[in-house]
Amino acid sequence: MGGSRECSGRSPEKKPDEGRVAPALRQGPGKLSRSGRHGNVFQKTNQPEERLRLLSYCSGSLSRISTAPRGRNPITRRCDLEDPPVSNSALRVHRWLGATTAVVLALPLATWGWRASRGPAVLQQEEAVLTDPPAVPPPITRTRAARVVVQLETREVLREIAPGVQYTFWTFGGSVPGKFIRIREGDEVEFHLNNHPESRFPHNIDLHAVTGPGGGATSSFTSPGHASVFSFKALNPGLYVYHCATAPVGMHVANGMYGLILVEPEAGLPKVDREYYVVQGEFYTAGPYGQAGTQPFSMEKALREDADYVLFNGSVGSLTGDRALTASVGETVRLFVGNGGPNLLSSFHVIGEIFDRVYAEAGTAVNQNVQTTLVPAGGAAMVEFRVQVPGTYILVDHSLLRAFNKGALGMLRVSGPDVLAVYSGRQSEGIYSPEGAAVQVVPGRAQLARAGTRAERIEFGRRVFEQNCAACHQTTGVGLPPAFPPLAGADYLNADKRRAISVLLRGLQGEVVVNGQTYNGVMPLLRLEDDDVANVLTYVYSQWGNAGHEVTPAEVASVRRQVGNRQPQPDQSHGR
Repeated sequence: MGGSRECSGRSPEKKPDEGRVAPALRQGPGKLSRSGRHGNVFQKTNQPEERLRLLSYCSGSLSRISTAPRGRNPITRRCDLEDPPVSNSALRVHRWLGATTAVVLALPLATWGWRASRGPAVLQQEEAVLTDPPAVPPPITRTRAARVVVQLETREVLREIAPGVQYTFWTFGGSVPGKFIRIREGDEVEFHLNNHPESRFPHNIDLHAVTGPGGGATSSFTSPGHASVFSFKALNPGLYVYHCATAPVGMHVANGMYGLILVEPEAGLPKVDREYYVVQGEFYTAGPYGQAGTQPFSMEKALREDADYVLFNGSVGSLTGDRALTASVGETVRLFVGNGGPNLLSSFHVIGEIFDRVYAEAGTAVNQNVQTTLVPAGGAAMVEFRVQVPGTYILVDHSLLRAFNKGALGMLRVSGPDVLAVYSGRQSEGIYSPEGAAVQVVPGRAQLARAGTRAERIEFGRRVFEQNCAACHQTTGVGLPPAFPPLAGADYLNADKRRAISVLLRGLQGEVVVNGQTYNGVMPLLRLEDDDVANVLTYVYSQWGNAGHEVTPAEVASVRRQVGNRQPQPDQSHGR
């Protein structure tokens, strides 16, 4: 109909041009005939040169050959009545050549198409689990890399750095150190840094685990109320510090902008029972250690590297009392230890333990049986040890004045049965006196000059306090919880003057409640004269909001007679 019909499989009558190549072939492969279709292209031929042309044309028309319906001319789907179809023999040759060529070329094309359609391997996506110190996210159990999305917020928060002392911390995630990040070697990380709208300053982040300019800092400068996104691949396993790198960098870090990111090796870390997150950092305040109120940052002290506080996890007592780390006898503990700095090195030590394994500087090399490990500013270490005896183990920076006078002290409380074969505890107690003395005491300084006025008594008392009391109770009277109670504003001290005198004369051991908090330490017996006791108590009562009592030598002598304590004789070798 309409001048055309479907081509049949019958042999048509011969035309005068049968046995010759149709004019369309002379026009070149793939060109149309006069009718506008590939009709009458192939005719029966026995000539070699014509067969060669036929093969050439067949290759050029592969796309049409391979899509021809079965049982039809592979080139023409419809034929004009005036253009009869090719012969059956030519059709068979045509189909065989077309099918063979199509298969040969289709296989590699199909393989390429399959690979191209796959594209790069699609990674599983997951949201990173972030934790506040001292908690650590759970170990990674997956066996393949993933695309990990990290959401981290910068916040500037006012909170306690020490009891009664407020400080404005600049933080990652609201805590010091910032959130612990745990990923796996080979992970592709999509990192979102979000600066809270109430922040006053722009911030960014330099992750030491990142290979790239600024460790991410150049891509993450973020103003308050804005967010930045960048990506990186975790190439190297290890434990790494991250910190803010916005100018002035030292000030941002000194205000608490640091944390740790762990890149687990592909095979994972050895299994342990407990994991904890501990980071040391120092703080520089306008007022001295323990001075009450809101303390601003002191750039002058920071430049001198004269820190008022050296702390674990951002505050005095962050790892003591109810916040102490815990474990049970027989368990293995892993500590992820960092040093945010910005200036001081840490000599990290756990009193009463030996580190079974230390990944020095948080690299892959393992050292064994280590007592103290150095952690540089901007560095980290992983330490592992098995706890074998119950008790309280003290974490310190073994630059010990930092521990006992500036706050770098924590606790690990181990519960469980005694293991006497490892540690017996106290077996006996007695007196050691090579010179035959009956009592061992802490020597005091003889009092030769006598105070004539209350002002002189306070000044003499200040000297006695600095020589005998400040190491435990601190120069500001805030003490060192939970061992040494405060003297500043202490209800125990202010309530009973005679009791205070008795403590200095006899010492004190065991639990005592001060301002509602229980302390359990030892106040040693000091061999002080009546004047020394009167002077130091008068000084303490005159300081730090205390009651202002004046204590006289006569009052001290009265209490001494009551408790049966003899006054020491002056030592002429000492003087004021």
